[in-house]
Amino acid sequence: MEKDGYRAQLARWADDRVLLRSRQGTDMTAAFPEIRDAALAQLPGDTGVDGELVVWEAGRLAFERLQQRIARRRGADALAAAHTWPAHYVVFDLLRLNGADLTGRPYALRRAALEGLFTEPGLAAPFTLCPSTTDRATAREWLTWTAAGLEGLCFKRLGERYRPGARTWQKYKVRVTADAVVGAVTGPTTAPRTLLLGRYDAGGVLRYIGRTVSLARAATAELAGVLTPAAGEHPWAGRTFTAGWGSHDVLDVTLVQPDVVVEADVDVARDAAGRWRHPVRLHRVRLDLDAGTVPLFGT
Repeated sequence: MEKDGYRAQLARWADDRVLLRSRQGTDMTAAFPEIRDAALAQLPGDTGVDGELVVWEAGRLAFERLQQRIARRRGADALAAAHTWPAHYVVFDLLRLNGADLTGRPYALRRAALEGLFTEPGLAAPFTLCPSTTDRATAREWLTWTAAGLEGLCFKRLGERYRPGARTWQKYKVRVTADAVVGAVTGPTTAPRTLLLGRYDAGGVLRYIGRTVSLARAATAELAGVLTPAAGEHPWAGRTFTAGWGSHDVLDVTLVQPDVVVEADVDVARDAAGRWRHPVRLHRVRLDLDAGTVPLFGT
């Protein structure tokens, strides 16, 4: 399964040292004291696992809480954050067990040994065993769990050994199409480069929900004929927008009349504000729809 979390490796050494590190090698041990303590209490000595950190909140995986946990990564702040937003560690691979290196063994054998660690009285919360299946019907059913933050599936070959630093599996991300209103653009309305999209909330306020990647030439030409620069009061007047996707650069935007509807290709990840967290791709312009037909913000 592909979850909305942080990939991390966890190791407990024979001398009771614990290390939780990100895929880039960043030491995150202090930021997640509950995971460190659980490793000391439950993991066998000289054992290493691979998995993903997640925070569950209000019936979904809350990626933004993980970001807040990383920001509060020391001492009392980390302890308080662990109490407020406790993390779970979803384990999907076993790299070392009781001093034995398993990385050269096929995944099927590593998986069997991993499942053995969860056999009663084995690993328990905050450790969770990542589901795994070879049944297509079961995998298709898992793809319906997107409302909880499941982003897709990962596929591993049963005979594949573990290769550090190499991606030896494939990902399938769930993507859907969704309607939104164009509230602003980067570039001029006669040649828009990207679209800033919104949806109205229950109070009639246009809420920003995401930005598209660069438009194809044909889409730019089509939109140039239907977008109109904002006239009079605009719901986003005076607001600044950042580039997003890891950048805090402020965008130079042109506000437009919020009456053009587009259909966008999006994934299921949302941030704490309810916006699409990953880049959005324009699917098509919906001249057959008006803004009143677009689903409300948050739906």
